[in-house]
Formats: sequence, structure tokens, C-alpha cells
Amino acid sequence: MIEEVRRRAYLTAMQVASWLPRVGLPFAAPSRAELLQPQPEPEVASAAPVVPVAAPVVEAKAPVEPQRPVIEVPRPSAASKVFAKPEAKAEPEEAPVAEVKPVVPPPRFALQLLRAGDCALLVELATGEPFQSRDPSYLLLKDLLRAAGLPDAPQQVGDGSPIRWPLLSRGNLDQGPEAARDYVQGVLAGQLESQPCSCLWLIGLPAVRFAGEADEEAYNRELQVEGLGAAWALPSLELLMDEPQRKAELWRAMRRLMPRWKASA
Repeated sequence: MIEEVRRRAYLTAMQVASWLPRVGLPFAAPSRAELLQPQPEPEVASAAPVVPVAAPVVEAKAPVEPQRPVIEVPRPSAASKVFAKPEAKAEPEEAPVAEVKPVVPPPRFALQLLRAGDCALLVELATGEPFQSRDPSYLLLKDLLRAAGLPDAPQQVGDGSPIRWPLLSRGNLDQGPEAARDYVQGVLAGQLESQPCSCLWLIGLPAVRFAGEADEEAYNRELQVEGLGAAWALPSLELLMDEPQRKAELWRAMRRLMPRWKASA
């Protein structure tokens, strides 16, 4: 009986559903009767003789016990690793670009420091050269001093050299607007420390900007500048000649400020 179980297991593994042995097998179970009955032959159109085919001889072999199905898990091979699509790498964050400040060309101006009574005058030199006695701008300055009740012959301070900017034509020295302001205020502070004044006249935009830290909106107004004291912002002498209508507003401002330097006279 055990041999029959093995035999059937062996046949099942070979996917043989039914078979008939040619000889009797030891310990075999009796054959089923329906398998021994002759099967009806199919009708053949031709009259060709039918050649009997002998049943295949199946050698009796030791039946193989059925094995459990093995499920293979696919594993990545070396070739698949080579052709595998590389993982997308995270793009490195771009380093912040340092903000580059625009290069500002150095301002260019020439200022003359004068003295008239108890007032100091920082006047823009349009030509870059000191005043001459017959210059129209100098004659206008004398008229302003007479109207203010001050001596109309202003005196040069120090050696009379104009305050010029930039200091150097070449080099890596910082000569921007901030450096120009510090330089002008430093020169004025040194001069006014040795000879104080009741009011500092700032005549022209460069004088107003780099000594009074203001702009053209401050024309005809009184300013308080740290380290320099009270100052008065005026348009340039050339602007007053080109636009005479500005003289009326300048005269009104002068009348308001006149007590400042007349009180000390």
C-alpha cells in the first residue's frame, strides 16, 4: 500500500492523470473497470488501415515526494545596479550673493572760508579758484554783507587756500560723500575753535551739503550743526545771479537772522 501511495505521488508530479501498466505491478491496487473497457474508435474518412500503437513503457521508479512550492524573491543583480536610474540628488542651496554696493564717484567742489565781522562764510567757488576783486560773484557777496550790516571786505581765514575735494586724483583712499563731509566739518571745526563766530554762512549747495548735512530744500533756513553751531543755508552766488527772484526770499530770511550777529557787535 505504501508503494501505491508513492507511485501516485510520482505520477502526480509528472502530471499523468491515468495510465495502464502492461504487466502487473507488485502491491498495486486493482484497476478501475471503466479504464479496462475499450474506447470507441473515431471514424476515419479514409480506409487506411489503423496501425495499433503500443502503450509506452513506463519504468517503475521510486516515487518522489511532493515538494512545497518555492517562491523566489527577485533580488537586484549587479547589472540592474549598474543600469539603475540614479536617485535625484537634492540640489545644493545657492549661497547668498553678497550685495554689491554701487561705486559712487567722489564729489568735486572747492570752498573758500572767509571772515566778516562776527560771521564766518563758507562760499562755493564755481571756478575752483579764489575770488578776484572784480568777479561778479564776489561783488554780489560784498552787496550781501553790506545789506546784513557786516564789513563788505571779507578776510581770508588761515593761509587762504580753498578747501578742495577730492584730495587725491588717484589711489584707493575712500573719497566718497561721507569722507568729504567729515573732512569739511573737521577743517571748519578746527578754524572755528580758534576763532568762534555767532553764525556760519553756508553759501552754495556743496557748503550746505558737506558742512550742514542738508540739501537745497534748506535754503534760507537756519541749521544747527553738531560741532559747528548755528548756520545759515544760502543759494550759491551764481544761482542768485541767474535767478534774481531768489533775492527777495533771501532778504526776508536775513532780516530774521540779523539780530544774531548784530547783538554781538
